[in-house]
Parts: sequence; structure tokens; C-alpha cells
Amino acid sequence: MIRNTLRNATILAGMAGALALGVPAASAQTATPAPAAAASQPMAQPAPEMKSVLDELTALGAKPIGTLSVKETRTQPSPADAVMAIMKDQNIEPPAAVQAVKSRDIQIPGGAGEIAARVYTPQGEGPFPLVVYYHGGGWVIADLDTYDASPRALSAGAKAVVVSVDYRHAPEQKFPAAHEDAFAAYKWIVENSGSLNADATRIAVAGESAGGNLAANVAIMARDAKITQPIHQLLVYPVAGNDMNTPSYIENAEAQPLSKQGMMWFVENVFASKDQTSDPRLNLVGRDDLQGLPAATVINAQIDPLRSEGEALAANLKSAGVAVEQKTYSGVTHEFFGMGTVVPQAKEAMDMAGQRLAAAFAEAGTSGESTSSTKPAN
Repeated sequence: MIRNTLRNATILAGMAGALALGVPAASAQTATPAPAAAASQPMAQPAPEMKSVLDELTALGAKPIGTLSVKETRTQPSPADAVMAIMKDQNIEPPAAVQAVKSRDIQIPGGAGEIAARVYTPQGEGPFPLVVYYHGGGWVIADLDTYDASPRALSAGAKAVVVSVDYRHAPEQKFPAAHEDAFAAYKWIVENSGSLNADATRIAVAGESAGGNLAANVAIMARDAKITQPIHQLLVYPVAGNDMNTPSYIENAEAQPLSKQGMMWFVENVFASKDQTSDPRLNLVGRDDLQGLPAATVINAQIDPLRSEGEALAANLKSAGVAVEQKTYSGVTHEFFGMGTVVPQAKEAMDMAGQRLAAAFAEAGTSGESTSSTKPAN
């Protein structure tokens, strides 16, 4: 799976990974081979606070992703609901700076209709730096409300305006609808940053899971279109590959809230044909054109099927000359990032993300350089 860092992987392993996603054998060579030498380990036990969230999620009646219909999966309790229940039970309040963040909903014009978004503004006068954030949910489930905690905390931590972007969901609108909306929203936000009390010369992209994939792709699309580029990309356990036989998939096949079965369910709902799983927008670790992208912060979770591909993407970006800081947090699962009020590792990860973004914004302001773009978005 890791093209730049583990070239001793076998083509046979890559074909097995492609077939696990249902890719025809004829196109299996486009899948990045899995590392032959990497050995999987037994699934780790979650840290006590993380386990409490998982236990609460079960108590609320949530079923594993992949066992229900799309409608049922969209309406069942989420990890965010479990966190809120724990906060209520233990009388936990968000930090004052997070509570001070104000939010408002807007509509962004897109090529296929309006795109819902939420603008988070920290205390202060502005104009503020700007973060374009994309939520997770496998391109099928979740929305701005489900992923409210992360952009709100990022706004406070980075002292930036954060615009959380919704996008068309599969299976109603299949791949690449979400990617098209993500880029359309980014271009509009750049062009209209003044109305957001934000400064587009200090802009970053961020996202979790499927949203991490969108953020990475927006950075690539902005580079290729030669428009205003982000100065930083925050990628939190991003979907970055098409191989379901990586060490982390093997270790965490039965993990919750995201399992191998859950990822297979997302793939079945998102892609119109099996061939699409070889698209470089999904298989980021298989790309050989990662040069010239903004510096990256990549955050991964130990108990997560996506861990291996997230770590591989960080390694490949670094090999392509991109400045990268990557950290895998132990004892936590997929979706942990927005749980800073109840999970210590999540608070540490959020603090790291806010500090990395703030440092990137400060450096851009000191240098006087806007971005590496050659023309504004249009």
C-alpha cells in the first residue's frame, strides 16, 4: 500500500487488497501494494475514557455500521451523542474559549445547488485566519450538527474563522459529488472571505475521516487549478487508500465505531462502479504527484482500520518534500478527535491541531506571503 516508503511490497498483496474492495482483477494493479513485512497485532484495548464513550454509545442503542439501512444508520445515536450524554451525566462544560465561539449557518452556491455550511467565529476583532473544515461520515452519514464539536474547538484553539462545509451524500449522490462540492465551497469561501471577517491569505483546510480525504483533495485541486492554495492541511484519520488488508484493517476489523464491515458498507454506497475504487481521489497513497502541497498535520488513532493508510499518506507526503507532523494516539478509536471534553487523548490531539494551525498562520503573517497560488479562486 505504501508506494514511496515500502517498495518491497508484492503486487499479489496489492491485488488482494483491491479484490477486498471488489475491484476487478484487471484493474488491481492500480491499487498500492500492502507492505509485505508489516505484521498486524491484536486489537488494542481502549483507554478507560474512550471505553466509557463506546459503552455509552452501546447503551444508547447504536448498532454497528453496516448492519442497518442508510436511513436507520443516519438517524441512530452517534459517538457525538454518547459524548454529550457523558457530559450531561458528569456536569462537564466545554472550555470557556470554546463556549465563546459564535456560529451561524449559511448557504454556499455550488454547481449542483446550494451547499450548507456553518461559520464559527472566535472572540476578537478580526479579520481572522480561515479554516475550511469537512466533516466525516463516510460520505454517507453525519452532518454539520454531528460534527459541531471539532470545528468549534478548532476555532477557539487556532483563533480562526472555521467554515464547516456540508456536501452531497451518497447513495443519493454518488462519488465524486462530495469532492465537487468540497472544491466549489472552498473557492467560494476564498472569494468571499471578507464577508466572513476572515483573511484568505491565511487559509487552511481540515477534515476528519472522509472529510480528511476531501481536505487533502481540495489542496491538490487548488494546486492543479493554480488558484489560492491553503497554507496548511489538517488531516484527521483520513480515508486515503483502497486496500482493506493493511495491518490496521486486520487488527481492527471488529473495532467500533468503525469496523472493516462498516468501511465495506460505505464503499458499496458511495461508488457507482467497482472501478471507481482505484480513483486517485480515493487512493491518495497511490498517487505520485504529492509534490508542492502545503505542510500537513496528520492525526491517526491506534484502534482504527484507517490507521495504516493515514500513516502511509503522511510518509508519502514527507517523501514528496512536504513538511509533515504525524502522530498516532494510543488507546483511542476512529472518531475520537472531537471528544476533548471527555477523552484526554482527544484534548491533546485538538491542542496539537490548534497549535499547528496557529503556527502556520503566524508564519504566513510574518512572511508577508499569501499563498503559493498564481491567481484567485474563480
